[in-house]
Amino acid sequence: MYKTIFRILPLALIGVMMSCGSKKNEEIVAPQGMHTLNLNRYGKPFAIFVPDTVAAKLTVTEQSNGALDIRVGKNFAISINEQAADINMKKQDLKDDEVNKLKNMITDEPTAIMWESQVVEPEFHFLVNQKIGESDYSFEDIKDTEANPFGKEAIQKMFDSAKNIKEVRKEPKS
Repeated sequence: MYKTIFRILPLALIGVMMSCGSKKNEEIVAPQGMHTLNLNRYGKPFAIFVPDTVAAKLTVTEQSNGALDIRVGKNFAISINEQAADINMKKQDLKDDEVNKLKNMITDEPTAIMWESQVVEPEFHFLVNQKIGESDYSFEDIKDTEANPFGKEAIQKMFDSAKNIKEVRKEPKS
């Protein structure tokens, strides 16, 4: 009898510990070549995928206008704003722009657009709206007048990251 109890008791304890243990956030698995960046410390309840930061430096800058800029090297730069952007107005602005002419709307969804435009050379940009919890956010590429515009591959990587953010709840303090 005691042998049976001593065999079952450890298994029962393991089962209880697994079912009653504190539930931590599920680990977010980043796509190959990407890294998960949790933005809770910047007041954002989500994580975003950024390129692997071993080969390129990661910088996160809180702007005075409330935007959060994330840069990794020279081929990844996203700005996050705490409000949804007016995508229809942006599309109209793109159509009306006489300098940076719209060449092609690559992706046109109700909450996300990616487009090709051209001043001298082709350039690519994106805008994505996401609702996380009760808050709306917009994500867009950072336009740097002192650097060459991003290529299609870089914009696609940023667009995919913005579309695939993962909500992360803060852990309760014990």
